[in-house]
Amino acid sequence: METFTLYSSGIALARFTVQGENITKSVRDMRGLDFLPPSPMSAADDEAFSSFKMRPFHLLSLRASFEAAAQGAPEEWTVDGMRYTRAGCGGLLSYIHRGVKYPSNALFENGRVIAWLCPCREQANILVCDGYEEKTPLALWKGYADRPLYGVDGPHTFSVTTRDGVGLATDVYLPAGAPLPVPALLVRTPYDRDDGAETYFRYVRRGYAVVVQDVRGRNESGGEWLPHYYEIEDGDDTLTWVGTQDWCTGSVGTLGGSYLGYTQWCAAALGNPHLKAMISVVTAGTAMTDSPMHGGCLGSGGFAWMFSMTKQRYAPERMERDDWDEVLDIRPLEDIGPKALGEDVPFIRKTLAHPCEDDFWLHGNWVKRNAGKTVPVLIQSGWFDDNGMGTTEALDLTASYPAGMRKVILGPWQHGGNSQYDLHALSFGANALRFDLDFIYLQWFDHFLRGEENGVEHTAPVEYYTMGTGEWKTAAQWPVEHADDTPFYFGEGGTLFPISGSAGHLSYAYDPKNPGTHIIDMCENEIAVPEDYTEEEKRPDYLLYTTPPLREPLTVTGDARAVLYISSDAPDTDFMVRLCDVDENGRSVKIADGILAARFRNGFAKSEYLTPGKVEKLVIRTSKVSHCFQPGHRLRVSVTSGAKNFVFPNSNTKNGYNSIETRIAHNSVWHGGDTPSHILLHVER
Repeated sequence: METFTLYSSGIALARFTVQGENITKSVRDMRGLDFLPPSPMSAADDEAFSSFKMRPFHLLSLRASFEAAAQGAPEEWTVDGMRYTRAGCGGLLSYIHRGVKYPSNALFENGRVIAWLCPCREQANILVCDGYEEKTPLALWKGYADRPLYGVDGPHTFSVTTRDGVGLATDVYLPAGAPLPVPALLVRTPYDRDDGAETYFRYVRRGYAVVVQDVRGRNESGGEWLPHYYEIEDGDDTLTWVGTQDWCTGSVGTLGGSYLGYTQWCAAALGNPHLKAMISVVTAGTAMTDSPMHGGCLGSGGFAWMFSMTKQRYAPERMERDDWDEVLDIRPLEDIGPKALGEDVPFIRKTLAHPCEDDFWLHGNWVKRNAGKTVPVLIQSGWFDDNGMGTTEALDLTASYPAGMRKVILGPWQHGGNSQYDLHALSFGANALRFDLDFIYLQWFDHFLRGEENGVEHTAPVEYYTMGTGEWKTAAQWPVEHADDTPFYFGEGGTLFPISGSAGHLSYAYDPKNPGTHIIDMCENEIAVPEDYTEEEKRPDYLLYTTPPLREPLTVTGDARAVLYISSDAPDTDFMVRLCDVDENGRSVKIADGILAARFRNGFAKSEYLTPGKVEKLVIRTSKVSHCFQPGHRLRVSVTSGAKNFVFPNSNTKNGYNSIETRIAHNSVWHGGDTPSHILLHVER
């Protein structure tokens, strides 16, 4: 008989006793400290653990099969459809779970499975045989072993009144039995405060108050739902309310990812004195840089999200359609709601009414409205985060922070975060996913909200993963200090060289009725994946600029700037650039990209249309990356004007993406001489 315990963020949540084929479970009371009496377990009971992204009964039932498959330590094996490849781990035999989101890695000692480990974006879950805890990442939590854990008291529901009189539904969870007051953590969400709140109980059990609030117009909060518009004032008002409650010390931290990251930066913008620390994960950015406008080009993938937000409560089932191609072809776009959903959607109409960065968008622009207060912040994102430009804005905003006040962690991850080894055209080794992020988060809050001297502020300011070598590296700043801006110039015949050549241009015709494809899996809800563009690049509306095969490794770390000198016979058109790694066999994999509508070449405040045939300069900032191009590989920059699945096609008229009428644009990219188009890369020394 053996006992396995399931830990999440270092806290034991369930125990499983295995005796032959019989498995019993004892689960910790969700809001208490006691473990419930043991009871027999079956496969159906795994559903109760879905929030932990693990299936304990399934794994424990297959333990003998795992051990048989791993006998002799083969490079690869499969059990019950789960594929595993071998990896080292501190002298123990370990295997990583391939091809899935939220893998269950297996750890062995002396031929026996001693643990399964699952990373899932913002926390790590570990199912371990009792007595082997310190041979897993649970060893990190040893210093917390003697600290008290608390039950969860709540929710206590309040209506927080904003400065304009709107009530925001707010749940407060307090650590039962802890001496009050305590520091508080604030989460502001459009996805229903009462759905998944237990995710944050790990902080309540560690002695924090947790406050989860429905943003304006969502679920039980009053007022109008208008994405991105009200979050600065509402967030500031909520911080003041939390910080002045008698159960709060006056110190408040914020956390959350995506839109929940956006609400953090908004709440921080006005310099609220109660905000003492932030943890920003895959944050959404401002309208024109990140979403919904993507360089002034309206994101088409964002309409699926908009559909899910058309009910008072989050309705993800509204994203699941088999007619998206037809829906996204509806013009004018204001008719999408009535024609596709059978109802008018006011917030979509209001969004579409503001194609430039006017006062409407500036009202929720947390970058331009930032008061300049330094708030200690941990920033986490990935090279393929489809809100990655939001993190770029956060990095720019905090670039001058003093040492110890900002920590940055950037991995080979999607918006779904620290959760997959295999991303479309790229695969990574065991160290690509991390099991220490939740530990670092807690240290960050403990230091800045409780004043604990745990040294987190002295750890590396920047930690980042370089693809191609599989290394985690550190730096003192971002952009990293051990790299230089290096231009690669476009040339005749599609060359790409460190020096500029003779003047000329290459041209293509862009037809908005037949745009190029931004290659994604529509079912995945991820739109920044590294994909193979080899076949796509054969289209006639692509320009390709490629270096000769490299003689030495070349590592690019940071975002790039594509400087394009362009002309067109249309008043407006879009330019999409992709940085690709081309291997010895000619396979071209996208690793970074960027897009800009030509009418916004001088800023997003107003449209400046092109004069037919006149050469204009565009600067397009790409997503971030750290990637080593290996010897024999080539760098490639592709330029096109369509990106189906990413943005609505530009009609090449003054009405841009929202036009029934379209025309073909004849676009040129100029190179050499006085028009030296190039891409500026941050190349490591």
